[in-house]
Amino acid sequence: MTTDRPTRVFEDICKKIKEQLASGALKPGDKLPSERDLAEGFQTSRSAVREALRSLERSGVIELRKGPKGGTYISQVGSSVVSSSLNDLLSFGSISIQDLTESRAIVQDAVIRLACMRGTEADFDALQHSIELTEALTKEGKLIERRAQLLDYYRVLARATHNEVMVLLVGALTDLVSSLLQRYNAVPLPTTVKTHCRILQHIRAREVELASLLMSEHLKKLHSYLAKAEKSPPKQRS
Repeated sequence: MTTDRPTRVFEDICKKIKEQLASGALKPGDKLPSERDLAEGFQTSRSAVREALRSLERSGVIELRKGPKGGTYISQVGSSVVSSSLNDLLSFGSISIQDLTESRAIVQDAVIRLACMRGTEADFDALQHSIELTEALTKEGKLIERRAQLLDYYRVLARATHNEVMVLLVGALTDLVSSLLQRYNAVPLPTTVKTHCRILQHIRAREVELASLLMSEHLKKLHSYLAKAEKSPPKQRS
């Protein structure tokens, strides 16, 4: 019969599963053994395994599926997990709009440089398509969909870096901006589409510094805009 140590055994189990993920022994989509098999493998109790699985599920590392092919699976980890944690910090006041803007400025500068270096014509055409979709939604008066499409531009731009970490970071930071715009019921800056077009022109021409400068100026304007919306009474927001 196994007994748990006085320390929090489930934390050790979480750590070992995460280490297996980091080493590649476990991959997104893999199914974990049953609670009993895990308990035998870790030489601990099923209650400790159960608590570890609950903790991993809350943090988005695993997901529980029901049905004929149900079980415990390693999550297809994406920006949503990071976004959830950052949104919690934003809600609790641990992250300011200034923090968000500074972080986006740093990340987007790297994105611009990598996109200019590695981006293909297909990547640039995808950015152009994103802009055209925004313009179409504007003409149709679909403002909520337009806001989401405007923000999708940054995700498409991140994919032009061909760097999955950048895709993850940009996705998470963009989700935060989306949350703020929704919270303050604020419409995007009216100059955003024009700025996106100009940034794309410079990226196509591999004009790194000009594209980076435009993005930096745009993000500064967005910071001022969000800071103003944060201080405005709800009835004054539009």
